[in-house]
Amino acid sequence: MRWWSVANFVSNAGTWMQLTVQNLLVLQITGSAAATGLSMSVQAAPALLMSVLGGAAVDRWPRKVTAAVSQALLAAIAFTTAVLVALDRLDLTSLMVLAAVTGVVATVDNPACALLGNDLVPAEDVPSAIGVGALVFNAGRLAGAALAGVTVGFLGTSAAYFANGFSFLFVTAVIPFLRPAAGAVRHVTGGGERPARDMSVREGLAFFARRPRLLALAGVTGISAVFGRNYGLTLAVLVTGPLAGGAGAFGTVSTVLAVGGILGAVLGARLRRPSVRLVGALAAAGALLQVVAGMSPSLAVLLVLVLPMAVVESVSDTAGTAVLQTDPPAHLRGRVLGVWGSIGTVWGLGGPPALGLLMELAGPRGALITGGLIIAGSIGAGHLLRSRRTPAPVLLRTPDADPTGHPALETAA
Repeated sequence: MRWWSVANFVSNAGTWMQLTVQNLLVLQITGSAAATGLSMSVQAAPALLMSVLGGAAVDRWPRKVTAAVSQALLAAIAFTTAVLVALDRLDLTSLMVLAAVTGVVATVDNPACALLGNDLVPAEDVPSAIGVGALVFNAGRLAGAALAGVTVGFLGTSAAYFANGFSFLFVTAVIPFLRPAAGAVRHVTGGGERPARDMSVREGLAFFARRPRLLALAGVTGISAVFGRNYGLTLAVLVTGPLAGGAGAFGTVSTVLAVGGILGAVLGARLRRPSVRLVGALAAAGALLQVVAGMSPSLAVLLVLVLPMAVVESVSDTAGTAVLQTDPPAHLRGRVLGVWGSIGTVWGLGGPPALGLLMELAGPRGALITGGLIIAGSIGAGHLLRSRRTPAPVLLRTPDADPTGHPALETAA
C-alpha cells in the first residue's frame, strides 16, 4: 500500500502538471478561452457514454493487468504529445484527438486503479485506504500545479508531457509487485471460478437502480456538485468582485481550499463505517457554511470560513467514495463505478453553466447563499421523507403473553 501510494502521488503530480500546461498550450495555439474549455470537455465527454463499458471491462479482466495496460497507454499518449510539442507539430485538431483518446482510456483506468488500491488492504480497512487515496490525490494536485510553472519555465512545455509519461510508466512498473492483503475482498473475473455469473453492463445498471442508498448518494452528491462544489468559479467572482481582491487574494483562497482538502482527507482516512447519512449530514453542514461565506463582509472572514468548508467537503467526498466502493458485491464494483462515472460527468459538464447562470441572475453572493439553501433544504426534505417511510414496530406476543417490539418488516418476514 505504501508503494501504491507513492506511485499514485507521482502519477497525480504528473497528471496535474500536464493539465495545467495543456490549458496554457491551448491558449498559446488558439488564443481562445473557449477553446480551452472545449479541450477539457472533449477529454471528459467519453466518460458520459463509455464509463459503464469501462467498468464492465474492469469486472471482466484481471485487475492488475487492466491497470498496468491502461497506465502504459496513457504514458504512450503523453509521450506522443510531448514529441509533437517538441517538434512544433501539434495543432488544435491533434490536441483534441489526443485528449479524446485519453478520456476513453481513463474510463477503464480510473475504476481499475481505484479498486486495485482496495485490494491491498483488509476489507475492514478499505475506508481508510480510500482516505489515504484522497490525501495522495490532493497532495499530488498541489505538487503538480506548482511543478508545472517551474518545468515550463526551465525546460519548456514538452517537458511537462514527458514527465507525465514517465509518471505513468512508474505506476506500470510498480503494479506487478503489488500483492493483495490477507483478508482483502477477492476479485473474481468473468473467466474465473464462476463463469455462469452475469457480467453484463445491464446487471450493473440494474443493481445501481435497485439500491436506494446508492440513488440517495447520487442525489446528495449531484445537488452538491451543481450548487456547492464549484468554488473555483463562485469564490473567484466573489473575491475579485464584491470583496475587491485581486488574483493574489484568490490564490490565497485557493491555497486554503487545498489545505482544507488535505486535512479533510486525513480525517476521512479515520472513518471505519461511512454511511450515506453521514455524507448527507456533512454536505448539509458544508452548504450552511457556504451560505455564511456568501455573506462575508471581508476577505479575512471568508478565509476563516473557507477552511472548514474544504474540510467538510473532503470528508464527505471520502465517505461517499467509501460507500460507493464497498456497498456493491466485489464482482459488480467496476460496473457500479462506471455508472457513477457517467453520472459524475453529467454533473461536471452541466454544473458550471447552471451555476454561471445563477450568478448572472443573483450575483456571486446570491449564488452562494441560494445554492447553499437549496442543498441543505433538499437534504433535509429527503431525510424527512425517509423518516416518514420507516416502518413502525408492531407488537408480537410471546408464548408467555409478554409483548415484544419487532420491526414490521424484518428479514424473515
